[in-house]
Amino acid sequence: MEKEKRMVLDMTKGRPVSLIVRFMVPLLFGNVFQQLYNMVDTIIVGRYIGVSALAAVGATGTIVFLIFGFVMGLTSGFTVLTAQRFGAGDIEGMKSSVGSAVILAAIVTFIITIISVSSMDLLLRVMNTPEDILAMSKDYIVVICLGLFCCVLYNLASGILRALGNSRVPLYSLIVAVVINVFLDMLLIVVIPLGVAGAAIATVVSQAIAGIVCVVYIIKKMPLLQLEKRHWKLNQHCAGNQLKIGVPMALQFSVTAVGTILVQTAINLFGSVMVAAFTAGNKITQLVTQPFGAMGITIATFAAQNRGLGDIKRIRQGVRISCILSTVYAVVIFAVVLLIFPYIIRLFVEPVEYNLIIDYARISVIYCGICYAALGAIFIFRNAMQGCGHSLLPSIGGVVEMVVRVSAAYVAIKMMSYRAVFVADGITWVITAVYLGICYLYVFKKHYSADQVSYQSAAGSAVFQTEARQESSWEDNLGG
Repeated sequence: MEKEKRMVLDMTKGRPVSLIVRFMVPLLFGNVFQQLYNMVDTIIVGRYIGVSALAAVGATGTIVFLIFGFVMGLTSGFTVLTAQRFGAGDIEGMKSSVGSAVILAAIVTFIITIISVSSMDLLLRVMNTPEDILAMSKDYIVVICLGLFCCVLYNLASGILRALGNSRVPLYSLIVAVVINVFLDMLLIVVIPLGVAGAAIATVVSQAIAGIVCVVYIIKKMPLLQLEKRHWKLNQHCAGNQLKIGVPMALQFSVTAVGTILVQTAINLFGSVMVAAFTAGNKITQLVTQPFGAMGITIATFAAQNRGLGDIKRIRQGVRISCILSTVYAVVIFAVVLLIFPYIIRLFVEPVEYNLIIDYARISVIYCGICYAALGAIFIFRNAMQGCGHSLLPSIGGVVEMVVRVSAAYVAIKMMSYRAVFVADGITWVITAVYLGICYLYVFKKHYSADQVSYQSAAGSAVFQTEARQESSWEDNLGG
């Protein structure tokens, strides 16, 4: 029984700072490993196929963000309800939310796969993808889209585990996936020369394995998540709440992605060398900013569980702690990146091609780096509100991001200035962070006054006590 208790983490009790760090560290390593196997594709493609292939993969990055971001937003939204019901002690409701989430995710994945594959050629041309990399870009992205279900499988399974406070198993599954991805990259690019399509196949297969590991763990080791026939249906109440939270989160990702697509469109105008430099710089930025994403998911789970119990004061405390940790990291990592940047770039290209992209890539990284703290604030404020079930204002934040990025892309195209494109992320982060910070203060002041907090805390306790009587006991559920 004690072993099974350790498989979950109740974030409604104990010191917030220790809980946040305990939950975030495995999640952080998982996010880093996820970026690593994406980066491995890029590095091997750049070194073994060439700069053109590197540019081809990079030219599809924003499309991947658009499609995967949408389904990841949905699955994240679907599991918010799971975390809330877990925090409230509503085990039956938690199981119903899991069954509903699986069915909804399957339906959405099928629809998006059909739409994305059929429209990809048109989208690449609309984005001004250079002709010398157009065919390779299509080869790569079509395979990725066909394997979308693998991405959904992992994100939904890991999201369900994290909703119950288990961030370790998603990490272990990703470690396995990274090792397999490296092996498959070398096999399908170097030994069997499938080109960029080989890199895409390696990514899809690795994601599938990571998802399967999570599912097998849930089936074998998580009695609390063993569903019965009555749970495998689209429960009207569950599905309604999940769509209410998940759709705005998905649209938020998509609206943000539209802005990045327009920025990529502007970059494409400068040719494949600039695209390659932008790709390398972005990969570095994505890797070192993973702690912000990990912090965001952590505070979302923390907020969701405590919102289920009605402890709003504790949520505010968690947000303050997260902001401090995030800001300290932002300052330190920017200094580190400045020191080691030239050495990292050498991983992406052969020495003879190094000088072609180093200066452009450095500008991209520096302009982003000075605004890392703002990016961290975005994840914390956005996810804290979403964890409490407030998704509209954070979604509007995605519109803010898009407007700023579109403006930067427009200026860059008019001026033919690559610097205007590179500065877009930094400016976007600062403006969006200010907006979301104001929204966070507004939401918590309006919805969670002192009287409301007391009422909600009592209500949360009542729910827990009622369910404790209906279920045999918390320990019995853990024990199966």
